[in-house]
Amino acid sequence: MNILLKNATIVTQNEQREVLKGDIRIEGNRIEEVAPRIENPGIEELDLSGYTVIPGLIQTHVHLCQALFRNLADDLELLEWLNRYIWPMEMAHTPASLRASARLGLFEILSSGVTTILDMGCSRHMEVVFEEMQRCGIRGFSGKVMMDAGGQAYKEPTAAVLESTEELIRSLDHNATPVPQKVAGQAERKSVFSRRIGYALAPRFVLTCSDRLWEAVGELAEKYDLLIHTHSSENRTELEIVKAQTGYSNVEFFVERGLASSRLCLAHCVWLNGNEMEYLQEYRINVLHCPSANLKLGSGFAPVPQMLEKGINVSLGSDGAPCNNNLDLFTDMRLAALIHKPNAGVRSINAQQVLDMATLGGAQALGLAEQIGSIAPGKLADLAILDLNKVHLVPADNVVSQIVYSAQSRDVAQVMVDGEWVVRNGAPVSLEESEIVAEARQECAALLARLNL
Repeated sequence: MNILLKNATIVTQNEQREVLKGDIRIEGNRIEEVAPRIENPGIEELDLSGYTVIPGLIQTHVHLCQALFRNLADDLELLEWLNRYIWPMEMAHTPASLRASARLGLFEILSSGVTTILDMGCSRHMEVVFEEMQRCGIRGFSGKVMMDAGGQAYKEPTAAVLESTEELIRSLDHNATPVPQKVAGQAERKSVFSRRIGYALAPRFVLTCSDRLWEAVGELAEKYDLLIHTHSSENRTELEIVKAQTGYSNVEFFVERGLASSRLCLAHCVWLNGNEMEYLQEYRINVLHCPSANLKLGSGFAPVPQMLEKGINVSLGSDGAPCNNNLDLFTDMRLAALIHKPNAGVRSINAQQVLDMATLGGAQALGLAEQIGSIAPGKLADLAILDLNKVHLVPADNVVSQIVYSAQSRDVAQVMVDGEWVVRNGAPVSLEESEIVAEARQECAALLARLNL
């Protein structure tokens, strides 16, 4: 698409964090020019007077397969929540129920101005998730959840996990080859990235993966240059069991196994010892902060202000619908800006830092810092257009404060991914809300019947 966006308030998120009144010229899927005034070279023009344009938000920890479980697992701590409800429900998914769950989650995510996600997949029927991600137009990564240890009902043989994982990698990009065989410069960082959709390895967490599986995860990550997306240090009981079984705390375990690097994305990191904070910094490990989930599951408060002081990259996620219970990143931005102040001080984290986490931090975590996360010439045209002229947002026009503390997903008017509109008039263009709601209700009822719940 070639289009000139005129007369907008532009939150660039560039190095100077400029906010300017002006225009954005897009050619194809990239931003060509950002300036106070751009002459129209004879392309489509859209007047955005009164609207605010921000970089598309980046959600770095979400479970699309759990959207169908919303409101079904309240008031429980992590391990009971997983064992009683989440794992049985995930294992009960059919292709139809997983498709309904993915569509439900993607509708909500796109509608809230998110243009890129890192999804924790499912242990089965993953082709359905990739199909729905491609169909709705979002940018993102997902992968088969890998579990070969722990609960007998939920684990798979190691060989089967690895075989199906590599099949998915190759099916997503038919040209996928080991990194050493790639032509230099052919891809930015991820060799398995089919236009908008990429693969991320998804070992669930330390307790659900054998030593052999962790070794293989490292090998696959090196072979295909893939992200490793997992959970870490979310809950004190989990941490005690990990220590008892391995002799290490979570981050120490990843360092010991040779998995610590900038491709490692750790959701939560609530309970850390002093050495682990240093490891996060030293190995440039990415932290995926999920404040809503940490509150609902009673897990605790991640030491995010201390992480930011040390230069550790922190991004934001909504986690799963049953531990949030929505997938609205505006909610998690607001919480991230609020919940650390009582313990760390009112100046410990500010609105600009949180907006950075939701844009630039996410781009860095995904290895796409040169492509997305800010509005600048050469970047991909991933944008969210907000209407900030509403009673809960005025009168003062401190736009970053408005976005983080006051804005809601209902303030998102339009969303562009890769130079194409994926949300118009507040609704995804490729998804019909009434159809998705009916489908979700039907498939949720059928899934619960399969489990006799």
